[in-house]
Amino acid sequence: MQKRIRRSVLLLVVGLFILTGCAAVLVGGAVVGAGTGTYMFINGELKTDYNFNFDKVWSAVEKTVATMRGTEVAPAKGIGSGHIDSVINGEKVRISVTFKEKDITTVAVRVGMIGDETASRMIHANIADNLAKK
Repeated sequence: MQKRIRRSVLLLVVGLFILTGCAAVLVGGAVVGAGTGTYMFINGELKTDYNFNFDKVWSAVEKTVATMRGTEVAPAKGIGSGHIDSVINGEKVRISVTFKEKDITTVAVRVGMIGDETASRMIHANIADNLAKK
C-alpha cells in the first residue's frame, strides 16, 4: 500500500512538471532543466542558452565584465568556445561561452570556488541586458 501511494505521488509530480512545460528535475541537490531559456545550476555553474550567435554573445560577456568592473581579466577565445576569468566584487568568476548551433550559444557562469547561484544569476541578467541592447 505504501509503495502504491509513493508511486502515485511521484507520477503526479512528474505530470505537473510536464504540464507546466518545464522538464525540471532535482538531481543530487542540483536543479536540472531542459530547453532554451532555462537555467541549470549544476556543480556550481549556472548555464543557459542564448538565441544569438557566438560573436554577439562573446561581445555581451565582455561588456558585462567591463560594466561590472571586473579586474584581473583574462580572456581565452578559440573557434566556437572560450572563457573569461576575472574578479568581480572580490570573487573569482569564470564565464564560459560555447557555440551550440546556429544562433544558439551556451553560457556557463561560476562565481567563487563552489559556485554562487544568486551572483551567477545577476551576471546572466547583465549578459541578457547587453544582448537586448544590440
